[in-house]
Amino acid sequence: MKIAIITGASSGLGREFARQLDRKLGHTDEIWLLARRKDALEELSGTLRCKTRIIPIDLTDEKALRQFEEVLTISNPIITVLVNCAGVGSHDVFSRQSRENIDAMIKLNISALTSMTRICLPYMRKGSKILQFSSGAAFVPQAAFAVYAASKAYVYSLSRALEQELKGRGITVTAVCPGPVNTPFLGHAYGTDSPLHGLKKLTLMETGCVVSKAIQDCQRGKTVSVCGLPMKLLYLTTQSVQNIYQKVFHAAEK
Repeated sequence: MKIAIITGASSGLGREFARQLDRKLGHTDEIWLLARRKDALEELSGTLRCKTRIIPIDLTDEKALRQFEEVLTISNPIITVLVNCAGVGSHDVFSRQSRENIDAMIKLNISALTSMTRICLPYMRKGSKILQFSSGAAFVPQAAFAVYAASKAYVYSLSRALEQELKGRGITVTAVCPGPVNTPFLGHAYGTDSPLHGLKKLTLMETGCVVSKAIQDCQRGKTVSVCGLPMKLLYLTTQSVQNIYQKVFHAAEK
């Protein structure tokens, strides 16, 4: 049995991924939809043409992850696509962030994503694809978004490294790095009383555009997917700075 797995499928980018993959997946028998809210997954499942499997799960719960690992062991599927969309963010100065908010970002954005990737890798074959949702926030540190940006920098770095490690197995890894996206995430991160302003408001993208670009880039074997001109310019600028730093560093070593 060949399956696609999408985490964070109950809303936002995960939900949009399920919708678009439902139309574009070939040679895949089921889409497994993972998120905490069972009702939202059931509603989404009813709109899809592909056969689905609903798995309500808290990815930050180690026991739940072990149970999911057992499900994979029993089913023994071939995972054609893994989309790690589940994530959380909290916008505030670090010193005002609660321990609970900080822990939630680290557990879901870093630990859960890493665990899901490790759990799923043994079931992936040549031609399988991994899409890891990072962010444009991964490119530069962000005041008042420090932990979130750092967690996404981790996802970006992990994805780039895995792309090199898995190239020999024919498995594609794409780090998806959008700017602000019009999803419920924004309300959770910024709060209803803190609307987007300035550059973030001007660079706001829709989910359909981000997901369509991510799928397209993944199919082309790209290691990084950046949607929208402002984010592309930021990405290219940071890459240029890194290249200059590396040249200076290597020259100093000689």
